[in-house]
Amino acid sequence: MLPRAPTLEPGWIETSHEGTSMTTSDNNETTKDQTMRIAVTGGSGKLGRSVVRRLTQDGHQVLNMDRAGTRGRGYVTVDLRNYGQVLDVILGLDDQHDGLDAIVHLAAIPAPGLAPDAAIFENNMVSTYNVFQAARRAGIKKVVYASSETVLGLPFDIDPPYIPVDEEYTARPESTYSLVKHLEEQMAIQLTRWDPDLSITALRFSNVMDPEDYDAFPSFDSDATLRKWNLWGYIDARDGALAVVRALEHGGPGFETFIIAAADTVMGRSSAELAAEVFPGVEVLKELGEHETMLSIDKARRLLGFEPEHSWRTVHSNRTTPTED
Repeated sequence: MLPRAPTLEPGWIETSHEGTSMTTSDNNETTKDQTMRIAVTGGSGKLGRSVVRRLTQDGHQVLNMDRAGTRGRGYVTVDLRNYGQVLDVILGLDDQHDGLDAIVHLAAIPAPGLAPDAAIFENNMVSTYNVFQAARRAGIKKVVYASSETVLGLPFDIDPPYIPVDEEYTARPESTYSLVKHLEEQMAIQLTRWDPDLSITALRFSNVMDPEDYDAFPSFDSDATLRKWNLWGYIDARDGALAVVRALEHGGPGFETFIIAAADTVMGRSSAELAAEVFPGVEVLKELGEHETMLSIDKARRLLGFEPEHSWRTVHSNRTTPTED
C-alpha cells in the first residue's frame, strides 16, 4: 500500500503583529529586516507550539509540518519517515512560495521509554535524515533542530566529570533515544562538511516545561535525588522558542551545538548544596550562584545572545501570592 500523500492547507501561519523579522543573505548571515519563510516540523508539540507562536509573533511566515495537530492554514500532514513526502512538501513550497529560508526540526518521539527502542531509533533517526537531506536537495542553507541534554550522560548514574557540564564534555549517550541524538549530531557534522555553505545548529534542550508544570516543582526539594538525573535542569518552552529564534539569527555556515536550559534549577535548595550532597567527588569548576543551572548556557549566551526570560520561581510565586480583596 502506497503511503498517503501529504495534505497541505493553503497559505502560511501568519500574524499582523509587527515584530523583528529576519532574512538570510548570500553568505548565510541573517539580518533583521525582512520576513523569513520557515518550516517547523513538530509544530503541534509542546515546544513546537511555542516556537510557531514566537516566530509568527515576530512576523515570519511559518508552515507546521506534523502528523498530529489542529488542521488549518499553514498546516501540512506529513510522515517524516517517508522521504518522498518530506521532499514533496519542501519542493512544493519552493514552486508555490519562492522557497523556504530555513527549517526548524523538532518532530520526534520526545523521550526514552515512550516507545520500543527499535521504534525510537527508526522514527527519530530516519525522520532527521529525511529532513536534513530534503533541505539540502532544496538548497535550504539554514537548519535548526532539537538535539537533547540526554547526550551528556543522563540520567547521570555515572557521575559527570565536572560541574557545570558544557559543550566540551564528551558525549555519553545512555539510551537509544540519546544515542540517536548523538548520531544526528554526527550526521550534521558530515553534512556540513559535504556542503560548506550549509548551517546546522543543534540545540540540546533541557526538559521542556510549560508554566502549568511548575506547581510540582516545590515537591522536588524533599529528595535531592529525584531530579539529579539531569542536574536539576529545565527550560521554559517560551525560552526554548527564544533559543530557536537566536539560532536562526546566528550567522555562518557549519555545525554548532548549544546547551539550552533555564538560568536556574528546579530546586529551592542552593546549587552548591545539591552538588556537594549528590555528587561529592565531582569537581565544581566555578562558584555557583544560589540557584544557578548546572547545565552551562555560557556558550549560548556568548555566541547566540541567548538569555532565558522565564523562571519557574516567578511563575509559581505569582500563582501562590494571595491578592488583596
